[in-house]
Amino acid sequence: MASAEIQQIERRIGSVQATKKITRAMELIAASRIVKAQMRVRQSIPYIQKLTEVIRNAGRASGGADHLLLKRRDVRTVGVVVVSSDRGLAGSYNTNVIRLAEAALIAHKNEGRDARLYVVGKKAQSYFRFRGYMIERVFLGITDTPGYGDARAIANTVMDEYASGEVDAVEAFFTRFASSATQEATHFPLLPIQPPADEANAGSISYEFEPSASEILDRILPRYVEAGIFGMLLESSASEHASRQRAMKAATDNATELSKLLTRVMNQARQAAITTEISEIVGGAEALAESFGDR
Repeated sequence: MASAEIQQIERRIGSVQATKKITRAMELIAASRIVKAQMRVRQSIPYIQKLTEVIRNAGRASGGADHLLLKRRDVRTVGVVVVSSDRGLAGSYNTNVIRLAEAALIAHKNEGRDARLYVVGKKAQSYFRFRGYMIERVFLGITDTPGYGDARAIANTVMDEYASGEVDAVEAFFTRFASSATQEATHFPLLPIQPPADEANAGSISYEFEPSASEILDRILPRYVEAGIFGMLLESSASEHASRQRAMKAATDNATELSKLLTRVMNQARQAAITTEISEIVGGAEALAESFGDR
């Protein structure tokens, strides 16, 4: 019995050690990808800032042109974009953003609004499909390393739906990346576009536009939506890698502790088995000695 118990513990230690190697490798991979994801987030900021500046200046020069993407209307149907991941093992990353989005869907339903759901990532797709939500469009295979073309595809989908009147507003749910230790599931109103606030000193600069400011606004506003979605995808990607790195580090640490515990239990079992064997040998020797003494 003792030998069988020791063999079973040895198999469990081997299994834990194999799992530890996998989680450690995933931790290192996620840690290396965080750096690249952070760099891409930082590199996107100047582009979005410049777009915001152009929209602000063009909007001022055009006298607040009435563009379709700026027009507000009564909200009867809401488009909801949810950015999750394609893979799991990322801690609470997917759970937080999906719960936030589902709470918004329930709130819209209670207020008498319809909702059209657009999901990014397999995790959100599986969750909402399992719970019976109607999903209008799914975008897969882009969350690990999103490209601008992916953002353009999502932007074109929601802008077409908004322009056709299928939805009266679009809101996005994604995970904002603050640092490697802090990520926050958040909500962002995507459409209609909220015009950038005019800075106090912006009016002191005079611009000339060719073609007209309203034409430039027509061309730049869709790019603004694309850039906003691209920023969300980048921040979500960085958040996913950071969450996975922390989750895999915790799993690796747990595997290390479990391996130590199992090794201690195995040593105790071996010691008990050895003690039992010695006791049996001593007892057998004493019995033999007594039997020879009687003769």
